[in-house]
Amino acid sequence: MHLVVYGKESLDKLQNLVESNFKDVLNIDRAKNCFPGHPCSSEHLQILVKVVPVQEYHMLRIIWSVTPNIRHYKESPSRYLSHLIGHRGVGSLFYVLRSLGWATSLSAVERDSSCDFAFFHVNIELTSSGNDHVEDVIGLLFKYIALLRNSGIYQWIFNELVAICDADFHYKDKMPPIDYVVNIAENMQLFPLEDWLCGSSLPSRYDPSTIKGMLDMLTPNNIRIFWESQKFSGCTDSLEPWYKTSYKMERITASSIQQWIEKAPNELLHLPAPNEFIPTDLRLIQVEKKDKLPVLLKTSSFSNLWYKPDTTFFIPKGYVRIDFNCPESKSSLQAVVLTNIFTRLLADYLNEYAYSASVAGLKYKIQCYERGFQVVVSGYNHKLRKLLKVIINEIKQFEVKLDRFSVIKETMKRDLNIQFQQPHRQAVYYLALLLDEQRLPLNEQLEILHFLEADHLTKFYSCLLSRVFVDCYIAGNIGSAEAESVIKHVEDVLFESSHPTSKPLLPSQHLTNRIVKLNKGLGYYYPVEGLNPTNDNSALVYYIQVGQDDIQLSVKLQLFTLMTQEPAFHQLRSVEQLGYKTELKLGNLSAVWGLYFLIQSTVMDPAQLHGRVEAFLKMFENKLYEMTDDQFKSMANILIDSKLGEYINLSDESDAYCKEIVDGTFMFDRHESEVAALRELTRQELIEFFNSYIKVGAPQRKTLSIRCYGRLHSAEFQSSIRGSSQPQNCQIKDICSFKKSRPLYGSFRGGLGQMKLEDWRGPSQASPRTRSNNDGDDELEKNKKRKRKDGDEEKSTKRREV
Repeated sequence: MHLVVYGKESLDKLQNLVESNFKDVLNIDRAKNCFPGHPCSSEHLQILVKVVPVQEYHMLRIIWSVTPNIRHYKESPSRYLSHLIGHRGVGSLFYVLRSLGWATSLSAVERDSSCDFAFFHVNIELTSSGNDHVEDVIGLLFKYIALLRNSGIYQWIFNELVAICDADFHYKDKMPPIDYVVNIAENMQLFPLEDWLCGSSLPSRYDPSTIKGMLDMLTPNNIRIFWESQKFSGCTDSLEPWYKTSYKMERITASSIQQWIEKAPNELLHLPAPNEFIPTDLRLIQVEKKDKLPVLLKTSSFSNLWYKPDTTFFIPKGYVRIDFNCPESKSSLQAVVLTNIFTRLLADYLNEYAYSASVAGLKYKIQCYERGFQVVVSGYNHKLRKLLKVIINEIKQFEVKLDRFSVIKETMKRDLNIQFQQPHRQAVYYLALLLDEQRLPLNEQLEILHFLEADHLTKFYSCLLSRVFVDCYIAGNIGSAEAESVIKHVEDVLFESSHPTSKPLLPSQHLTNRIVKLNKGLGYYYPVEGLNPTNDNSALVYYIQVGQDDIQLSVKLQLFTLMTQEPAFHQLRSVEQLGYKTELKLGNLSAVWGLYFLIQSTVMDPAQLHGRVEAFLKMFENKLYEMTDDQFKSMANILIDSKLGEYINLSDESDAYCKEIVDGTFMFDRHESEVAALRELTRQELIEFFNSYIKVGAPQRKTLSIRCYGRLHSAEFQSSIRGSSQPQNCQIKDICSFKKSRPLYGSFRGGLGQMKLEDWRGPSQASPRTRSNNDGDDELEKNKKRKRKDGDEEKSTKRREV
């Protein structure tokens, strides 16, 4: 047994705490459990297992039994081989498979290891075409292994890995303390004292013979192949006992694999080039103005640039997020799908070039977002701009490649099909679909996708970028002058080149994202059958909508949620045992706050689960009334302490600030404002909040219940959709009709695109209370002590909705 304690107290105090709390745990020199030997005998090797998965995909898993890397963690043979076999650059195995249109992803890693055995996995996600060429794929894998064997072990490759691992260890992002202490406690079981903090993360000893020894284990004699595809349905002869998975096991020989190698395509496989993205300048910049919050550094008709230098983490890393606001991306259902294809193709084209950057600690994402698409680059700032320039130029020079279009289209078909996702995920999807003005049904996107061809994207691309506004957020170890040069490069490429791709947005084209406003005193419910007819589970999402962003309102909701989470879990999961998946969470959709219960169950149908949630709220109401002032303050202090802590890392901080910008709330000092509000909050105010927004039957209460019925509750589903709505209980029969019939919350974004530097006053001057657009303005009215009659209040609400 090993113990790790992580705290802000002094070492002496921590030691005293440990000794006082653990003094009764005696060391009786009990031997550690050990399971020597290898789990695989000869009958488990040289096999091919054909498996029928639930979801529609094709996966090939090639596995070898190897000596565990932990025995040679200083030499890191597994890391060396994973780096090369899993590489995605030009000449790599994945590069060839991708060029042939056979694979969409590849990974190589040691897994399932102990001190006595381990397995080296190569996992390849196949396209439909690749699924028809599995023997060729395996043959190419062995050709690449032969290349590694014949080329020898290179010290320069090992040295690159050492440099990358050394930088990652010394400039590692902070992680949640609970994860950090668990990692170290595990390391104490495995490594000598001097390596407890680093474990196996710092290879340091170049020993070609050790690496070659593991490479020599990757042979046809030592192989296990698992091939997963629905094409094996009806062709299996065995049933796995726990999950009832159908499979068939066949023997394969080394001579068979040799034949696959000989007939595999003669593609040009070679080792990767030296990595040009490994950072060598890890100096920290001198921050002139130590701004603790983001500032609007530059604005124009083309863009806004938000900037936040690193004054907290002091690591040589940067974060750049560029949101391309494109109104054409939301102009139609077809435009939404084509924008999705565009971002995927863009990332696909950058794969070979940018992979080396990701290996060297420089990550990038290109994806759709609610107003267009976005590019995010984060990691060591030394080579960050180099990668970013290539991405921006690729956007400018984008062309549709027919062969890659068909591959991306196939992967999108799989991703948009949520039929086999768990019912609780389907319920969350329906919640977002009902509340988000711009969210479009996935089944409709799938239908459109079926008819789209490469020509459609070629024509659409120029429309997509015809009008653009760029929101840019830059943070970390990047100077303000360099930040301005980043946005200047974007503007030069898109707007001010000799052949500009884009024009600035017109005032009417700036998009906002708005959320459906539920009726007070009404409980909406949406009954729906689970998409997988073979899944027994049902699911409930019980959502309570509270209101639009306001500090006083949000801290009450957060504190109530904190107080309720453990009792809800205990009652609904442990005592009533409604389902393994039982959660209570905060929700913040485009600056509209709420909370939701989530339960997945075979025990009760969703309507019954709904009743159990309301029964819990009634039971918890008594506990809330019985709470003493000391108990209330103790819970409030727990929430205050969580907000007084710094953000975990640069990405965590940047994501929080970017949400403020996207939502238009600009509460960059939100934690400080929330702490101040919590310190003034009283128990009675929390009870009044509960009675207004949460309490079952409260006149201000607004709920939406998503009821996803599984196979065991199909009869209850039929009864549910036939049931007549009660006065305070309204069934939603059609999602589109419901969304069209409801008003929307106003957006905080306002005229963000036309913002001038002198117009933006900063978070300390712009109080969220004066900017809140809360429905009914109940909380604001209390704050301002305004009194209106019910009739006047209703008229005011209607005016605001109009």
